[in-house]
Amino acid sequence: MNKWLSRISQKSNEEKRNVVKEVMQEITLCALSKAGFFDVAAFYGGTALRIFYGLDCFSEDLDFSLMTKNQDFDLSTYVPTLKLLVQSFGLNVDVEIKHKTLDSAIQSAFLKGDTIEQFLLFYPNDLVTGINKNEKVKIKFETDTMPAGLATYETKYRLLPMPYSIKLYDEASLFSGKIHAVICRSWKSRVKGRDL
Repeated sequence: MNKWLSRISQKSNEEKRNVVKEVMQEITLCALSKAGFFDVAAFYGGTALRIFYGLDCFSEDLDFSLMTKNQDFDLSTYVPTLKLLVQSFGLNVDVEIKHKTLDSAIQSAFLKGDTIEQFLLFYPNDLVTGINKNEKVKIKFETDTMPAGLATYETKYRLLPMPYSIKLYDEASLFSGKIHAVICRSWKSRVKGRDL
């Protein structure tokens, strides 16, 4: 973990929260890889662009898409292995499947851990102040079970937290996804410039 923390300058609690989330995101990707998730799914979206292409923008969620449509896909089958592997890195977390009230092709889950506990793990020499005792650090991940066609994929490799491989949309497919978001995202009353 020290390798991650040493490459990123962080001073405020907000910056530290983002670093904790970034490290947790990569541990989650590694755990999903070891669980065999990328045999059927691919990583895409803003976090994929940040991790694999150096996009200078923090992204909260991990977005995945099945490589072939499958209405019977069950994200919960990966939860026991995911939780076990994430906890093997010293992170005390729960993994919760979000049950949707509306019929949707998107399956969602949250990786949740106590923020103060994670800060003490990541920053053992820092005094933890200004954090609510009930605050949770959350990593949301979603899987589209009925993806649009025509995306192309590539395999990438990471060395931290341990060597693993991942299937993700190739650069052109990731870019087209962002173009689609700029044109088609339903902003309602929360206009943001993140896609631009």
